[in-house]
Amino acid sequence: MNKTGNNDTWSIQKNKLKLKFAALTDSDLLFEKGKRDVMVAKLQIVLNKTKEEVEEIIKNL
Repeated sequence: MNKTGNNDTWSIQKNKLKLKFAALTDSDLLFEKGKRDVMVAKLQIVLNKTKEEVEEIIKNL
């Protein structure tokens, strides 16, 4: 998830995630600098995945 430092890149990744997982909302994918863990935790709940699974999904976008 290193790519989240660039807003343009995150915007592209966010759109890919929304296409792949229809249940995700913009609120679920809100990335605030320094609060990456909060976003990952939201994704874990919505997607019913472990932290490692969420990290892997984002990494492979």
